[in-house]
Amino acid sequence: MRIGMILDKTYPPDPRVHNEAITLLKNGHEVFLFCLQYGDQKDYEKLEGLKIYRYNTNRFIYKASALAYTIPVYTYIMAKKIRDFLKMNRIEVIHVHDMVVAPAAFRANKNFKLPVVLDLHENRPEIMKEYPHLKKLPNKYLISPKKWKNVEGELIRKSNKTIVVTAEAREEILKRKLVDENRVVVVPNTVSSSFYENYHLDQNLLKRYKDQFMVLYIGDTGLRRGLMTGIEAMPALKNKIKNTRLVIVGTSSADENLKAKVRELGIGDLVDFEGWKEPELFQTYIAASTVCISPLLRNLHHDTTYANKIFQYMALAKPLLVSDATAQKNIILEAGCGLVHEAGNTVDYIKNLITLYEDPDKRSKLGAQGKEFITQKFNWEITGKTLVKLYEDLEKEAS
Repeated sequence: MRIGMILDKTYPPDPRVHNEAITLLKNGHEVFLFCLQYGDQKDYEKLEGLKIYRYNTNRFIYKASALAYTIPVYTYIMAKKIRDFLKMNRIEVIHVHDMVVAPAAFRANKNFKLPVVLDLHENRPEIMKEYPHLKKLPNKYLISPKKWKNVEGELIRKSNKTIVVTAEAREEILKRKLVDENRVVVVPNTVSSSFYENYHLDQNLLKRYKDQFMVLYIGDTGLRRGLMTGIEAMPALKNKIKNTRLVIVGTSSADENLKAKVRELGIGDLVDFEGWKEPELFQTYIAASTVCISPLLRNLHHDTTYANKIFQYMALAKPLLVSDATAQKNIILEAGCGLVHEAGNTVDYIKNLITLYEDPDKRSKLGAQGKEFITQKFNWEITGKTLVKLYEDLEKEAS
């Protein structure tokens, strides 16, 4: 099939889009990617067989996307570009990434009447409730998560298939009785085997953390990610765990809040804010760590999605300490690769981390079980087969 993927961002990077596109290409499909650029990339490029068409955009249009369901300027602008893309490439099925651009894709598809696959990377309406800028004027009146939730339901009903990233997200959709269960498919954001089979370690970075009990967090540092729990635990852990250190690799607008808490607690010598790093360094940070964490605070979004970091941790045989956000708790317990603490509960976090500190054999066993789970069951080469099956079903329906 001639598959037209619609992404309202720049490309690369986007690991999910890349993994899906390459998998479909390897299974005999042609994949064309619609994406955006700010005048600093090629209009057309072919990478690994993926035909990439970049359409010019600007910061005004980007900001207008937040108002996609309030003032439809963004939808009108994007629909015109997508219509051109569909016609030029004789697309046979539309694969739209996430819901912001989905109304524009449906608008562009009015005359083509092509089947549509809606790929929901996250529970956008729910996570919007956590965005600080949506709790302030005028955004709290201009942008309604409730309206986005209603539109999400409409988009799911209009799509031939909907892809979600966890079984919990699928269950949440089916509970709303929007569509039959055969129209909602789970395709998780798992790691490719290349992540744990083909990588380089930075020896200087390894030496820097040698002989330390390094607790590692990789990813977005927004307050909803629960890093305050890890930071607030450090004064107590200092007295119980020799050479302990919390290393945070990532950034967000909340960094100053986190750093202020570190200053307030007087633990600047125990916490390293590494900032944003190239993904090629992730394996080294993980290899240097003792325990890896994902202390997400609980909400409907976090309960129905995975943080990709947990699979990266597991792939390199590290024991995990995660919060009881439902989806990640379930996968950690299934894999037997870590311990679970109550979200936002610093005392429970400390108790579980000390358990891991006091039992090196347990850490090794948990790490080994996590790696086995990834290599034998939960890597992209295995989970991506669900995506291939979805398109096989679409081909049968079209014939």
